[in-house]
Amino acid sequence: MKKKQTDLLHKGFFLGFALLLVLLPTSCREKEEEDLGVPLPVLTLKEEAASETADYLGYIEGIVNVEVRPQVEGILEEIYVDEGDFVEKGQKLFKVNELPYLEDLKNARANVELEKARLQKAQTELNRLTPLIENEVISEVRMQTAQADYKVAQSSLARAEAEAASMQINLEFTEIKAPVSGYIGRIPKRIGNLVGKGDSQPLTVLSDIHEVYFYFSMSESDYLFYEKVRNDTLSKKLNPNVKLILADGDVYERPGRIDASVGQVDRSTGTITLRAKFDNPDALLRSGSTGKIMLEQEYPEAILVPQEATITIQDKNFVFVLDDQNKAVRKEIGIEGISGKNYIIKKTNLSTGDRVVTSGLDKITDGMKVNPIEKGKFLLN
Repeated sequence: MKKKQTDLLHKGFFLGFALLLVLLPTSCREKEEEDLGVPLPVLTLKEEAASETADYLGYIEGIVNVEVRPQVEGILEEIYVDEGDFVEKGQKLFKVNELPYLEDLKNARANVELEKARLQKAQTELNRLTPLIENEVISEVRMQTAQADYKVAQSSLARAEAEAASMQINLEFTEIKAPVSGYIGRIPKRIGNLVGKGDSQPLTVLSDIHEVYFYFSMSESDYLFYEKVRNDTLSKKLNPNVKLILADGDVYERPGRIDASVGQVDRSTGTITLRAKFDNPDALLRSGSTGKIMLEQEYPEAILVPQEATITIQDKNFVFVLDDQNKAVRKEIGIEGISGKNYIIKKTNLSTGDRVVTSGLDKITDGMKVNPIEKGKFLLN
């Protein structure tokens, strides 16, 4: 009986010793890891080229938009073009019935011939009286009357000729031609409609779109910032080339440039309107189209921190930076902008060489030791 008890004690001793041998390395490893700190990924900051973009909604207009309106009233007799057609300057577009204006011109020309005859009669009378007054056969008063009649005839002829010229112009206005080269817009009138100068709608709008303007508005504060960074070439600068995002989400292949602003802030909206110009040789962009313009602000030497590496407490942003002993130090940061998934950090808060914890922020507190795992080279997203 005693032998069995002894055997059991020996077996228990050996089992306990073996278990101790198994647990001892694990305990040592845990103590070693505890001394190194919590293993977390860390990013060593460096200066990188970065950019921040801002989008603004707007609309497109041709560099020249001309409302084509009739200069005379009448029945629309011919439409020589269709909506969307490209026309050259001087090409015929519409025809107003010319018959009333042709008759007016005939009457005006007949009146010119009548006044010419009256002038000729006055001239004949003046020529007849001239030798008589020289020989004192008639009184000088009669001669003055003849001279006055001659001048009246001259004036009447000039007025008749001017009226005939006006009728000629009205007749020519019945044929409406393209004032510029461009594309025909909507044509609301049809053949047989009465048209005139007082119509609320033009016959069409002719757009020259080999170049187009993109009009967009930004807030007053954005505009002031835009003016400040436009000529900054050190810490940041505004890319002079702007991009156009079309209605389908594609980026227009040709860059544009901002070339003008209205110069006044709209009091009702607090915005100011700017204009960018784009080349449009393929006529892809049309007047009335909408889109977004993209302004790009460049930072030649920026310090970037992933957004996931930051925490926000009461509207303030913080990161955990490791000191020389790999202890986490919570540091407040100032954000200048956003580049992709990264914050652009003010250099007064962080500097190159700082090591920032990029994830697992819920596992550490201020002063806790961290076992840094270097993320490697930081790529812009």
